[in-house]
Amino acid sequence: MSRTRTALLAAMALVAGATGTAFAVDPGSAGIAAVPCTVDYKIQNQWSTGFTAAVTVTNNSAAKSSWSLKWSYAGNQKVTSGWNAKLSQSGAAVTAANETYNAQLATGGSVSFGFQGSYSGSNAIPAAFTLDGVTCNVDGGPGGPTDPPDPGGPSNRVNNPYEGAKVYVNPEWSAKAAAEPGGTRVSSQPTGVWLDRIAAINGSSGTMGLRAHLDEALRQKGSSELVVQLVIYNLPGRDCAALASNGELGPTEIDRYKTEYIDPIKAILADSKYSSLRIVTTVEIDSLPNLVTNTGSRPTATPQCDVMKANGNYVKGVGYALNKLGDVPNVYNYVDAGHHGWIGWDDNFGASATLFKEAASAEGATVNDVHGFITNTANYSALKENNFTINDNVAGKSVRESKWVDWNRYTDEQSFAQAFRNQLVSIGFPSGIGMLIDTSRNGWGGTARPSGPGAQTSVDTYVDGGRYDRRIHLGNWCNQSGAGLGERPQAAPAAGIDAYVWMKPPGESDGSSKAIPNDEGKGFDRMCDPTYTGNPRNNNNMSGALPDAPVSGHWFSAQFRQLMQNAYPPLS
Repeated sequence: MSRTRTALLAAMALVAGATGTAFAVDPGSAGIAAVPCTVDYKIQNQWSTGFTAAVTVTNNSAAKSSWSLKWSYAGNQKVTSGWNAKLSQSGAAVTAANETYNAQLATGGSVSFGFQGSYSGSNAIPAAFTLDGVTCNVDGGPGGPTDPPDPGGPSNRVNNPYEGAKVYVNPEWSAKAAAEPGGTRVSSQPTGVWLDRIAAINGSSGTMGLRAHLDEALRQKGSSELVVQLVIYNLPGRDCAALASNGELGPTEIDRYKTEYIDPIKAILADSKYSSLRIVTTVEIDSLPNLVTNTGSRPTATPQCDVMKANGNYVKGVGYALNKLGDVPNVYNYVDAGHHGWIGWDDNFGASATLFKEAASAEGATVNDVHGFITNTANYSALKENNFTINDNVAGKSVRESKWVDWNRYTDEQSFAQAFRNQLVSIGFPSGIGMLIDTSRNGWGGTARPSGPGAQTSVDTYVDGGRYDRRIHLGNWCNQSGAGLGERPQAAPAAGIDAYVWMKPPGESDGSSKAIPNDEGKGFDRMCDPTYTGNPRNNNNMSGALPDAPVSGHWFSAQFRQLMQNAYPPLS
């Protein structure tokens, strides 16, 4: 199930006796000699002049209080920046030494780091590595061993499922988009398929079920590679801080979640008929971050979120989903990681990463069941704010002191996603994890888009005059007025980012503007009411929501037309 594979047993069998190195004996291997260390070097993303790489070192000899890994390039590769290690280069020779926080390397322990580099011509994986002067085996590199079979079955997983692949176009969404004036400009874009209740698995009221979507995906695939994007979204007590997207399962119905929701989805995905598809799952948006930000003594706390933290069913549910779906060799699990305007603050950032690891270790799951994380799902945070940076100072004040940024460490989604990825790797997630960013509604184009920085009379005029994100407050999330389509879906657009995606289908409502009876368990949230004056989660500002919106997930024509009008990049 892991996308970073160490192949120790194969290495022990193939390398023992092949060099003069004195190998330690693995007490669990019935006397088979073990290689002293293994190195897993993977190129994550590559473009015409540069690349990013992830390296994992496993120590099979005596425990170390510090470490230094060295290799040499056969070509002209140059390391330009790195993380989780001190990297230096002299000619072709590269040295990666520990940071203070990851200096300890136990027997059998691993450490991961990554870097960005430049190159021209070929970009071959180095042929040999040494750890503190001792030659290591290279997993998957030249002359390296073949990985043993995955315990869960043969895996067809690639490092980035989006690279070299088409992405599934949902015909139901596409038809709605095409029916709008000018909608054919975007109706062929790929979007996520939301499994937001048990009935969605088999389909209801004439809608396509999961198998119908997968069968259509096979038709679209032809002889090419194809990604299908599924949103797994039905936790017990779902979305405890937003009534508009409450679900059908009560806070204690974890067993129903497992047996009536996750298990049937896994059974379908595991059908060998669909083994040629690359299936990306976005696992339970708007759940785990709530346990960090909306519980306890915080002014943003809700009784519902306190209940879900106490009973542990968010953690159990996510762990169970990752475990079961991760057993399917062609499934790629991406866990929802909120957005920069939710967990970008100092007291949320590290705590959220720690909670995600707890969930990824629950109910039989491991961090190797996680292929990556997704940010900004169904949200509006700008991809890149180009008119100001977090390091700017205006009129004697830091940008962080502005009312908009409000001491956040990040100003946009891409900088947050890249930094959060590094945080996740630093606490034990595989170094090969990638990030997705939902860009379906964060373009913020049109006539209101600033062309440059704001006036430098104060830090607020500077930020407010230059920011692309035109929301009243970062905490506003429902059917936002003025929003536009963002970057079109694309693979490997930046370092550490597997893809920009449209996981939220543009034109589907976030929630109704007033109470509307429905049989989907979805309530009425005042944050979707344009007359609402706010709550502590948006600092008591107006909601900024569009009027006359339907229940969440239902088609909202007026919003779709606005999104096209304000698209950035603009639609042609």
